[in-house]
Amino acid sequence: QVQLVESGGGLVQAGGSLRLSCAASGRTFSLYTMGWFRQAPGKEREHVATISRNGGNTYYADSVKGRFTISRDNAKNTMYLQMNPLKPEDTAVYYCATRGISSYSDNDPRAYAYWGQGTQVTVSS
Repeated sequence: QVQLVESGGGLVQAGGSLRLSCAASGRTFSLYTMGWFRQAPGKEREHVATISRNGGNTYYADSVKGRFTISRDNAKNTMYLQMNPLKPEDTAVYYCATRGISSYSDNDPRAYAYWGQGTQVTVSS
């Protein structure tokens, strides 16, 4: 089992930046494809970005492509999401997750087995 803890959220003005972190417990972090998702009030959870086990492959939602960067440091059991420039529509709770063994695609929440508790990101206009 993997435990995930997100941090780094907060309130920022449009055009600003934030870096989210996702710290994982256990010694198997490097075995998992990892992802970031977000959920705004009244909306479904949506995919933001995915990164492969060694960090060599990344995949972004069109809405964040060119603005967000996903990365990981397997030696520190930590994944990151650098976000800039931020827009008001990026306001949401952001979650990190580990991909499980599943036929669902990387951008489907059902493909992910373990989730963190989320961190709030609020972007003011």
